[in-house]
Amino acid sequence: MKKDIIILGIESSCDDTSAAISKNDNILANLVANQDVHSSYGGVVPELASRAHQQNILPVVDQAIKVANIEKRQIDAVAFTRGPGLLGSLLVGTSFSKALAMGLNIPLIEVNHMQAHVMSHFIVSGDTEAPKFPFLCLTVSGGHTEIVLVKDYLKMEVIGRTMDDAVGEAFDKAAKILNLQYPGGPLIDKHAQSGNDKAYKFPRPNIPRLDYSFSGLKTAFLYFIRDNVKDSPTFIEDHLADICASYQKSLVEAVLDKFLKAIAEYKVAHIGVAGGVAANSYLRQRVSELGKEHKLQVSIPPIEFCTDNAAMIAITGYYKYQQELFADQIVGAEARYQMTNETL
Repeated sequence: MKKDIIILGIESSCDDTSAAISKNDNILANLVANQDVHSSYGGVVPELASRAHQQNILPVVDQAIKVANIEKRQIDAVAFTRGPGLLGSLLVGTSFSKALAMGLNIPLIEVNHMQAHVMSHFIVSGDTEAPKFPFLCLTVSGGHTEIVLVKDYLKMEVIGRTMDDAVGEAFDKAAKILNLQYPGGPLIDKHAQSGNDKAYKFPRPNIPRLDYSFSGLKTAFLYFIRDNVKDSPTFIEDHLADICASYQKSLVEAVLDKFLKAIAEYKVAHIGVAGGVAANSYLRQRVSELGKEHKLQVSIPPIEFCTDNAAMIAITGYYKYQQELFADQIVGAEARYQMTNETL
């Protein structure tokens, strides 16, 4: 009988401390400790984030082990986020993982955070169907916007990426301009649901090939709000839902425009969406519609596996474990750890 593989996954790339336990491709526990301290600053403060990770990581890991109902000695390997992310936050997770793996005398597995978002499609969860290879994955988050050709579990090629700002940042910066609390992306989504997405027009970025740029759209939004507030001081309050709906539509359609070009070029039959922005209700709706329109199979992970979580780190660790892709104790955190166009 084939032995079950139990992986402890640790995620600490930004402001969420997360630990998960996987048994093969099933998740036994997935815990996340959020950091409310950043809301009063309108964004993540790196130094505060790393301090909070130091406070949270031990209790979160301990609780994940208890929820999974396993003993530490049953863990076969520790998988952790090496990057990309905030260096101070990554260092906490990296150092803890190295120490725990050494103490338990088990393998250490380093994971690229963006690769893990793609791998979240392979977490066994309810009726969610895993995509068939090859497929295209639109990976959208606060720091990244990428189109990834997924050839196998650990073989991925980035065929398009943002040249400046990511779509998640464009959401959050607009929310800050609108005086919405951090994190603002989900609040734009919430207000947009009662708004008219045709009320206002914003420019569509014109970038070559399959790459993205959102800096111009973000600047256009800033000027749009500034000019309208100058004429009417209560403009934001009076038209918040329509503003959010129109801006959200502009961002999502700009993302999907390039994704559709990639689908046509690579002629895949299956598509997926991953990353924090994949929790956006309008994006999820539009991707599902495009799947029906173009007769494509669509895979979108449950929301809990879209935002930063350790389950996606553990599942990536599971597939790396099978190929014995282990790290040594000199491995370090990498703030700008890009997925390259090669096997990871």
